Amino acid sequence: MVSKPSENEGSAQAAPVAVKILVAGGFGVGKTTLVGAVSEIRPLQTEELLTDRGVGVDDTEGVEQKTTTTVAMDFGRITIRDGLILYLFGTPGQDRFWFMWDELSYGALGAVVLADTRRLADCFPAVDYFENRGLPFLIAVNCFDDGYDYRPGEIREALDLSDTTPVVLCDVRDRASGKDVLTTLVKHLLAVHEAETQAGASAL
Repeated sequence: MVSKPSENEGSAQAAPVAVKILVAGGFGVGKTTLVGAVSEIRPLQTEELLTDRGVGVDDTEGVEQKTTTTVAMDFGRITIRDGLILYLFGTPGQDRFWFMWDELSYGALGAVVLADTRRLADCFPAVDYFENRGLPFLIAVNCFDDGYDYRPGEIREALDLSDTTPVVLCDVRDRASGKDVLTTLVKHLLAVHEAETQAGASAL
């Protein structure tokens, strides 16, 4: 899990800790936008134009204006604080690309599940995926202008989340808002790690 970096022998400066984070959610929820908004490097994006081949396969209800889709992954990097770097991997949102999730999740310590209140059910598969694999995550509700005004508690109940899973509101277009989401996730990962450590010590 996230831990303090060890100092190199003969060096006063500790090596930075690198943490792999997934950004998941339904089609058109804003994963590519979030990674692009917060990344301190030019993000890697694998977006392609939607074509007629996706008709009847990709569910575009509610996001009819969307013209591109991620076919592999998005990648970005952000330094949360000195010595802590997050590497962000955005997952493809369509069902036909879910076979890539196992590869992308390898080595990840946590995940952001983006939710759109207009299509809340679209994030169920991501929630189930991370719960089944025991990977800590939070729900980040992307506040679209025409979205429904649900409170975090209502979102938690609708998604049947545990009391310990954070639910936050955000605007993925705004870098500060996106960074707040990632900072909240890091704090959640530390809390999960501490709880697991205490449980392990109690079992001895």
